Order: sequence, then C-alpha cells, then structure tokens
Amino acid sequence: MADPLKIIVLDGDETGQELLEQAIRVLDAELLGLPLELEHFDLSLEHRRETGNAVVSEAAAAMRAAGFGLKAATITPEGKDDVGSPNRILREEVDGKVIIRTGRRIPGVIGPVSGVHFPISVVRMAVEDAYGAKQWREGEEGAEDEVAYRTEKVTRSTCRAVAEYAFRAAERGQARVYGGPKWTVSPVYEGMLKEELDAAAARHPDVEYRPVLIDATYAGLLTGAADAPLVIPALNRDGDCLSDLVLPMFGSIAGAESILLAFDDDFAVDVAMAEAPHGTAPSLQGKDVANPMAMILACAAVLGQAGAKGHPGADRASRAIYESVLETTAGGVKTLDLGGSATTSEFVAAVVEKIRTKLEVWTSLGATH
Repeated sequence: MADPLKIIVLDGDETGQELLEQAIRVLDAELLGLPLELEHFDLSLEHRRETGNAVVSEAAAAMRAAGFGLKAATITPEGKDDVGSPNRILREEVDGKVIIRTGRRIPGVIGPVSGVHFPISVVRMAVEDAYGAKQWREGEEGAEDEVAYRTEKVTRSTCRAVAEYAFRAAERGQARVYGGPKWTVSPVYEGMLKEELDAAAARHPDVEYRPVLIDATYAGLLTGAADAPLVIPALNRDGDCLSDLVLPMFGSIAGAESILLAFDDDFAVDVAMAEAPHGTAPSLQGKDVANPMAMILACAAVLGQAGAKGHPGADRASRAIYESVLETTAGGVKTLDLGGSATTSEFVAAVVEKIRTKLEVWTSLGATH
C-alpha cells in the first residue's frame, strides 16, 4: 500500500476557518480512495500572538518537508508591533516565488463580463516588488514639501521563475501568454521581467506569446483579448490587482483558488500551498452562508500538485473534486453570492455526494483518469 499523502493544514480565523473545516470534508480518505494524512497547525491570530509567530515557522518547516499545504484565511493585524502577515512569513520560509490564481467560468452563473469564457490565469511574483519595499518620508510632517519615498526591488531569479512557470502552465493548458509589465516606462526595473519573458518564449517556441504593457492588459481583458485561454505573468503588485479584477469577471472571488509555489533548481514544484484568495469575512462568521467554492478548489489544487509529483490516485481525486464543484453549481445548488439559496454546509454536502457518485461510476467503467 502506498504511503499516505501528507498535507499540512494551516487553520485560520473567523469565517476563513469555518470554510476550511467544511472544505476538508472532500479530503476524506475513504471518499477519495486515497491514503491521506492531514497535519494541522493553528495559525489563528490568537495563537500566533501566543507563540510570537513560532507556529508559523513550524508550519513552514512542515510544508517544506511534506511538499503540500492547505491554508485558511487569516487575520493580518494593523499594528506595526503586532505579529504581521503569516502569508509573508510562509512565503519567505518556503522560498515561494510564484502565486497563481485562475478565473474560470462557473456553470449555472450569469456569464462573465465582456463575453469572457476561457480560463484566465494570473501568475504573479509572490515576493519582492512593492511588498516589502523600504519606505520613508522626509521633511516636516504635513508640510507641502514633505516627500514620501519607496525603494523596491526585484531579483533575476524571481523574474525567471514567474516567466518559466507562466510558459510551462501555458504549454499544459494550450493557452496564450499575454501581458507583461510597463517595460517601456521602466526598462531597468520592470524590464527585467520582460527580458525573462522573452527568454522563456525562446525556450518554449510552441507557446503563443503576446507581450502587452500592463495598462493595455487591463483594457484587453475587457475588449476581447481573452478569446483563448490566457496566462498573464505579472509583477507582485500588478498581479495582486489583476487577480482582483479577473476573478470577479467570472462571477465571484470565491470561485477560484490561489496557489503559492516554490521551485527546485530546474523549476519543478518543490512546495505547493493552496488557499482561498478571499479574506476572513467576519460579517459572515457563524451564519453558514459563505461560499466554500474557493476553499474546496484549493483542496483539489493540492491534490493536483501531488499528482504531478507522482502520488498515485491524486490526479484522479483532484479531477473528481474540480468537476463536482462546477457540476454542483450547474445543477442549481449555489450559495447566496451566486444567486442561490444553499448554505455553506449544504453546498459542501452536494459536492461530496457528486464526488462519491463520480468515483463510483469511474470505477465501474474501469476508468483510471
């Protein structure tokens, strides 16, 4: 019997934790016919404060060892002397380079804006750029001549990771690499990413490559450029903004997962941590009405990454979850944000039942998928 697939589960805060608890119902070893081991770490704000963020470092070490993580949404406190963002610590300690978020059409939901029906994946830097930049002000506070400064940086290795992963993802998905930074205005800083995209295009000549300035990328998404599956490589801040545009184009930010990736020297995935891209939604806590789609899809994404690394049965389980989530909405079971009336738990129960049926049918047909 194969060794269990270990997934490090990072518990979170408020509705984020409630959604995680519901979503991991799909990671049932008996349901999936897949040996699984879920190891939990408490990343709630209270516990991070109690441990001085030691629990975050422990979770990162566990993910480096296991290779796979699943994270609930967590609170980032505002105070500069507080524990800060656990995401930043996790990214740094697993050496995460890339975040990928994919908007896709949700069956049974009013069509996306601008007639966009093909998937759009935003591949952004997970580190550097505007986040973590040095900031300071000079001059008298509040005076007209007070000046604010910010010093940002990107490294060649991060630019290369974004570019190479974007082209590999486009190859797998038969997609077009589209977009890019504002290299004309910033040829030295933003131009570094453009150089790496051009180099990756040369390494992957079969991938269609349309470099477009970031402002034109936004315009293109709304005026017909998404006439094929797209992979959009981006700087950290550009990618953050693009994700917040692309995901709602398909109906809801809760309709897609977010995946942090770390790579080995050959750009094979070394660590994959999946999560929902939305926050902790405190106003929905305890009401059983939040949309769990993104968190369930995060479960599927982790299994997909495990399948890519050769874990038997993980690809099959991943596909079953992805299909079951979308078939559930297509069948009319939707949460309030998507125009339905299903509660969080009712939606998850419907997905679980579809997974069970789907896997039984595949088994009876002898399908391995």
